[in-house]
Amino acid sequence: MNRRVPGLGSVPGSTPRPEPGRRLALLVAALVVATFALSASGVAAQPADAGGRARGAPVVRTDSGLVRGVAAPRADRFLGLPYAAPPVRELRFAPPAAPASWQGIRTADRQSPACLQFEPTGVREEQVLSEDCLYLDVYRPAGVSKKAKVKAKLPVMVWFHGGGSTQGTGVIYGGSTMAAKTGVIVVSVNYRLGALGFLAHPALSAVTPGGSGNYGRMDQLASLEWVRANIARFGGDADNVTVYGQSAGGSSVCDLMAMPSAKGLFHRAIVQSSVCTADRTTLAAGESSGVAYAKAVGCTDAARAVTCLRKAWPGTLIAHQGEYAGGSKTGGGLLPKPFARAFADGTWNKVPLMTGNTRSENRLTSTALAGVTAQGYADWVRDTYGERADRVLELYPSSGFKSPWDALTQVQTDAQRACPNQRAAQVMSARTAVYRYEFNDPTSPTLYGFRVPGEDMSNAHSAELAYLFDFTLGERPLTAQQKRLSDQMMGYWGAFAHSGDPNDRKAPNWPVHKGDFPVMQLRTGGASAVITSYAADHHCDFWDGLDS
Repeated sequence: MNRRVPGLGSVPGSTPRPEPGRRLALLVAALVVATFALSASGVAAQPADAGGRARGAPVVRTDSGLVRGVAAPRADRFLGLPYAAPPVRELRFAPPAAPASWQGIRTADRQSPACLQFEPTGVREEQVLSEDCLYLDVYRPAGVSKKAKVKAKLPVMVWFHGGGSTQGTGVIYGGSTMAAKTGVIVVSVNYRLGALGFLAHPALSAVTPGGSGNYGRMDQLASLEWVRANIARFGGDADNVTVYGQSAGGSSVCDLMAMPSAKGLFHRAIVQSSVCTADRTTLAAGESSGVAYAKAVGCTDAARAVTCLRKAWPGTLIAHQGEYAGGSKTGGGLLPKPFARAFADGTWNKVPLMTGNTRSENRLTSTALAGVTAQGYADWVRDTYGERADRVLELYPSSGFKSPWDALTQVQTDAQRACPNQRAAQVMSARTAVYRYEFNDPTSPTLYGFRVPGEDMSNAHSAELAYLFDFTLGERPLTAQQKRLSDQMMGYWGAFAHSGDPNDRKAPNWPVHKGDFPVMQLRTGGASAVITSYAADHHCDFWDGLDS
């Protein structure tokens, strides 16, 4: 088997043998793994079936072999499809290799494990985890078939989950409802996380075309190449692919727009709660931190670093998660420059863009500060903003918010997310069609396990996800009113995938982000409306001046 670096060629390798079963017990209070009991080379693989089981279930041929999905009244599901070989043993810290082929029909009715988590809050406690995780799920509207009189060519939406590039999984983002309601095919992807996905090291770079530190990005690129090669057989249009992601998944979409080898693999992009123009770690800086990380996990001999890292106990890798520079690395052959530079010099992959954020993002990301007093909030502002502190306290008085913590999180939201996102959208709107949104449902649920007693968690980071997917990490189901907003949002996202324009005749008109920079504010109960007050609402004149 060859290890293929998507867009960069291949290097010699060999087919990994099955590894003994291991199971991971996730400890929510720590970043340590207790035990592994999942097969590292076939956990998610379903047995090939040459017989006639599951009559009426849809069967599709992929490049690796036939797969039998699950037929449902509104949407078909094809779960746990391998788009790359298990990244274990000599394929750990290596580019994704082509998946093995099979004979007969592979059942595709169960999802794969999530990739190993390098932080403990991206999945529920019962979620199965494994290094063998490079699988994707395909959801399509019911009734799509090769035998149809008119062969379908449906838009394709490829989803990359968030989680700080250290946690999360594609398996919690069901796409059946989106597929059924909007006539698109949804593909949700797992990719390597933490050190397994983003560790850079000089020795790894020496054996990795394009440089180390971007194995998770290579996985994402491989999944898009799988879509290019296979999606037409599911009824999809390989020439109409939308990539979309939230938080770290949104950052991956930004990176794909800057990645030369991704050109032509997608045609529209949606970036949720991420700022494309944000800085990225350079490969050189990543390699420097990776040397220190390797020593911390016991790989002190530079000559044997690659072998040592590939044999390291996963729990040890996870325990030292905070000791290297995470996220993607720029400066190598795969990702030569960050999006901001690629955009500025015109070398980016130009596509229409939808981008936005939630109203109060940092309610989720700053839960550790909950319970701060009014004096504690004022002290925090003075420590953080120095001579500008009086102005911050004037704009964000604790008495004007539900609690001092709520004031603090809105300061963080506006300074770190809302206004930088607005600036990036304004810059990009000069060169491509940009559609800007703000999610604002003051009744929205938060993520499972993140509720802060006594505090308002609505509109926090990730709040919109339950409105776009059959989402299994929400704290509670949506209400009837919230489902109306969900329908509207799915309509906008689906229309954008169809044409590059989110406007749907059933919903308010959404103008392009130009002139007075209109923003579609997504409100509960179907009350969404265009606003031009976004910059004023978030005091962006102040924050933009602070950053200049």
